[in-house]
Amino acid sequence: DVPGYPASTLKVMDLMLVLQAIQAGTLKPDDPVRVTAEAARIGGSQVYLKENESFTVDELLYALMVQSANDAATALAIHIAGSKDGFVAMMNKQAQSLRMRSTQFHSVHGLPPADGQQPDISTARDLAYLARAVLAYPETLRYTSTTERTFREQPPFIMRNHNRLLFTFEGCDGIKTGYFRQAGYSIITTAK
Repeated sequence: DVPGYPASTLKVMDLMLVLQAIQAGTLKPDDPVRVTAEAARIGGSQVYLKENESFTVDELLYALMVQSANDAATALAIHIAGSKDGFVAMMNKQAQSLRMRSTQFHSVHGLPPADGQQPDISTARDLAYLARAVLAYPETLRYTSTTERTFREQPPFIMRNHNRLLFTFEGCDGIKTGYFRQAGYSIITTAK
């Protein structure tokens, strides 16, 4: 119950909201997502999206969970909610419905807050609630257990999962790691 910075583990909420939209029929895995200038400018871990490129929801979900791509998180958020702020509002509403009482999201990617921005806050208990909820979607483990995947052919970009337990711990099948200097290392992990 100690509050801390979730860093990129908050992308599990991104995944859940996208999978919810797919289940509801308002989004399809093969729907194209056009990359905005805002998404193309996001730094940190990324797949180097360029403005006006188009990728499917499915491709961007792999980028989100395998590469922990902040640009993919931003592109998906803007596509679904029209803006990052709109998507953050959806994230917080979903967190409340999952009894994540100590969680407050302020970003769609988990990067350190910019000047004047509030940090994302969560707890181990709340992230466990989130993990349990996202595992109700069978597609979750397809994205989170992928160790390596090609994102684009030209120029070649191979994504490698940051969750090293997938490579070393038998039965590990997810879910997500996170890191930035002030936050330290974090992980939400699952195994059979």
